[in-house]
Amino acid sequence: MGGVTRDEILQLFKASGALLEGHFILRSGLRSRQFFQCALALQHMPSVERLGAALAAKLRGYGPVTVLAPAMGGLVIGQEVARQLGVRFIFVEKEQGDLVLRRGFKIEPGEKLVIVEDVVTKGGRVAEAVAIAREHQAEICAVGVVVDRSNGTVDLGVPMECLLPMEVETFDPENLPEDLQGTPAIKPGS
Repeated sequence: MGGVTRDEILQLFKASGALLEGHFILRSGLRSRQFFQCALALQHMPSVERLGAALAAKLRGYGPVTVLAPAMGGLVIGQEVARQLGVRFIFVEKEQGDLVLRRGFKIEPGEKLVIVEDVVTKGGRVAEAVAIAREHQAEICAVGVVVDRSNGTVDLGVPMECLLPMEVETFDPENLPEDLQGTPAIKPGS
């Protein structure tokens, strides 16, 4: 069940309307012609189960006892990966603009965990989750993501496993290509 091809994943994203085309403002402030609204793919439980199985297969060998996900994007896929691995699931969430560990969740020193996120572009939220896990002296085994739009530029200091590496052009808003200059930008959010 772990094997799902790149084409199958892309088809899943297209069929659910999760792969959008246009002019988008990313969370990083950069602009793009494409946007992955993973939530649209992850609203369908058979898709969640397939993607979760594929990501769990990549992460199983690291031997985690906990999956940690940044809210909101990582919640659905993180919980499914934890279910497939048969391990505990916790999350970090925004409080006054920063990710924090709340709700009585605890991370023990030396606890083996993986961090699961839906999409990574610059890796800001995952880096925040890594920092929180390190503050608690967890052993961060790996990061697992469904879509890596960083073009391989994100280095979190731990192994990163990904289902769909995407080469997605991003642009500085001050230096847009001509086709995007005349197109209104949409900020779809996470």
